[in-house]
Amino acid sequence: MRAIRPLLFLLLVLAAGWLFTRHSPGPAPHAAGTSASSAALPGQPATATTGNQALPGFLPSEARDTLALIARGGPFAHRQDGAVFGNREGRLPQQPDGYYHEYTVETPNLDYRGARRIITGGTPPVVYYYTEDHYRSFRSFQVPR
Repeated sequence: MRAIRPLLFLLLVLAAGWLFTRHSPGPAPHAAGTSASSAALPGQPATATTGNQALPGFLPSEARDTLALIARGGPFAHRQDGAVFGNREGRLPQQPDGYYHEYTVETPNLDYRGARRIITGGTPPVVYYYTEDHYRSFRSFQVPR
């Protein structure tokens, strides 16, 4: 019994850590299970204009900062930013390994990466996807040039 207690404690800590990293901040019940799509949500504008660039209304304001960093090539706050995204679940169109790359979209008031990402395709990027639920769903969008 004594040997089982540390094992149970370790499993509990690992489970809590997994749940903590899987946390999906912000309201997004409409996005679960959606496929890559650029359609606006009912009642929301298809684009939001700030400055001289129009971006889809479904992108959070922090996505603009991430897109600027992608365009400049960094520097990125997270070591995973710019890493190859494997598309293991096949939710994005099939492409050769190394085609997709992931970048963090900061979430206010979090002290970890959160669930929001921009996935780019191509080098330089020619396609863009946004996920607010840690890769469960994606929405495609275009970046004005």
